[in-house]
Amino acid sequence: MALMYQVLERLRACMRNEGIVGEPLAAYLVPTDDAHQSEYIAECDKRRAYITGFTGSAGIAVVTNDRALLWTDGRYHLQASQQIDPTMWTLMKQGNSGVPSVAEWLSKELPSDARIGFDPYLISEALYKSYDEALEYTGQQLVAIATNLVDEVWSDRPPRSAGPLMVLPLRYTGRSVWEKVGDVRVKMAKKGANVLIITALDEIAWLFNLRGFDVPYNPVFFAYSLVTTTSVCLFLDVDRLTPDVYQHLNGESMMVDILPYNSLSTHLSIMLHTNPKWKIWISDKSSCAMASLVPKHNRVTGLSPIQMLKAVKNETELQGMRNAQLRDSCAVCEYLAWLEGEVPKGYLTEITAADKLEALRREQEDFVSLSFPTISSSGPNGAIIHYFPTPDTDRKLSLDELYLCDSGGQYKDGTTDVTRTVHFGTPTDKQKEAFTYVLKGHIALCSVVFPSKLQGVRIEALARAPLWSVGLDYKHGTGHGVGAFLNVHEGPQGINQRWADEGLYAGMVVTDEPGFYEDGEFGIRIENVVIVKNADTKYNFGGGGYLTFEPITLVPIQNKMMIPQLLTPDEIEWLNRYNATCFDKVGDLLLQQGKMDVLLWLERETEPIEPIG
Repeated sequence: MALMYQVLERLRACMRNEGIVGEPLAAYLVPTDDAHQSEYIAECDKRRAYITGFTGSAGIAVVTNDRALLWTDGRYHLQASQQIDPTMWTLMKQGNSGVPSVAEWLSKELPSDARIGFDPYLISEALYKSYDEALEYTGQQLVAIATNLVDEVWSDRPPRSAGPLMVLPLRYTGRSVWEKVGDVRVKMAKKGANVLIITALDEIAWLFNLRGFDVPYNPVFFAYSLVTTTSVCLFLDVDRLTPDVYQHLNGESMMVDILPYNSLSTHLSIMLHTNPKWKIWISDKSSCAMASLVPKHNRVTGLSPIQMLKAVKNETELQGMRNAQLRDSCAVCEYLAWLEGEVPKGYLTEITAADKLEALRREQEDFVSLSFPTISSSGPNGAIIHYFPTPDTDRKLSLDELYLCDSGGQYKDGTTDVTRTVHFGTPTDKQKEAFTYVLKGHIALCSVVFPSKLQGVRIEALARAPLWSVGLDYKHGTGHGVGAFLNVHEGPQGINQRWADEGLYAGMVVTDEPGFYEDGEFGIRIENVVIVKNADTKYNFGGGGYLTFEPITLVPIQNKMMIPQLLTPDEIEWLNRYNATCFDKVGDLLLQQGKMDVLLWLERETEPIEPIG
């Protein structure tokens, strides 16, 4: 506690140090993002976590001369309240009634002449614009500070990773780098752009068919890129270029200019000096530091074209995603079967259980790493939506409590994300009722047929409606995009009431994951990865086609957690059909792997439910 107090005091001293900030700052913003606006970040970029103690993946801290505040969304309200020191930090629960936004708080609480400092590499251009507009009439000034103040006080900050890169062969990607560059240039021509600046790490990894290990759980590497109508530049630490990576980028059909990571601004400046009328396309999700490199009269804004090209998977990627989920489901089924035998012995904890699941995944072909820290949560820990166990919070698994496990893997052919909630004893009526309403929402969303390009937010209520009918709800989105051996959270697609997405297209991959959480007691979530696919409809009003979902996670849903009387005949039919698919596909793989004991468990868990009445 004293250490964190000292960190805050040193940070405030930097805010007053005219040699660092010029005139003193009234406040300093510490966001979660790194310089590439990544959701999941490297250890060296966890500045907000360092000063607050809060480890969730979303939030922004504001430090003034006498106050420290943390904003985060509903997924993390409980976790943040447990992790921050309330004697030093005030938790601002975004989304709750009466809680002002960051900009609203700054405009009301700080003097009219306040200087508000921030690192321009860690704030997106879009967020900067929103703050700037909100403060426009207050007289307060947003000030870009070249030196990151948290770095100034973080004495043992970890070094940035610079591990080897992995070339991803065509059998996994389905399209070559040069074909992808061609697709990007078509989009650039339609936009009237001469140059595209690429700053998002997953976009760069996708475009160049490369993967890296600079960010835990996300197979990406630190780099920038420029694509013009005639050239392609990749900015990264050049000492990472192994012979196979160099050959991959400079084969017979293409030539990529490799330049130092920090030289993009110089290169772009020379390019604009030579071609002053060129139009430069940069996403407003890029940092405001990057956006400031492009004069406004040269700037073309909008979503990066790679976002949609990456989100709509080709057939090779889709089949890879199916194959990865199948092998992953095999590992999860083996884990659940193993837990049934081990939990009654009373020795398993959340951490030891999660370690076993990782070991089982590692046995599967093409496994690379986990796709995020395993959310292995027993009893009340399950109510913390993005909980992950630590030695201080590690809880034993028991026959008396619900166990929620949200986990995933990175395989060379796909990324997985699956959540199952199970009970190893006898669940309470309250738990079974909540579980059944969550299941009804999961089925409703997975079964829906909807017009092509419809925004995911337009169908999210289907997953919430069964819970709403009894006065329940949950504080997280219902679905997020999933990358193909890339980030487990991928945009721009999603099924989330908090933002308007770009719409759903055939070939996208998303999750279906409603839940319910009773603080201090238990958590429930059911999550499958699903492919957005064309629906076979009798009619085609409007001519745009209709879509539905194909579940590709194949782990049975525990029957003992359900109240069959609350399920309709159609819901029971869906559940029986899903479980039959689990048995057929996962059962075949288990048979091939000689895991007969798990196969017997799977056969029992997928027995059909008889319709009621």
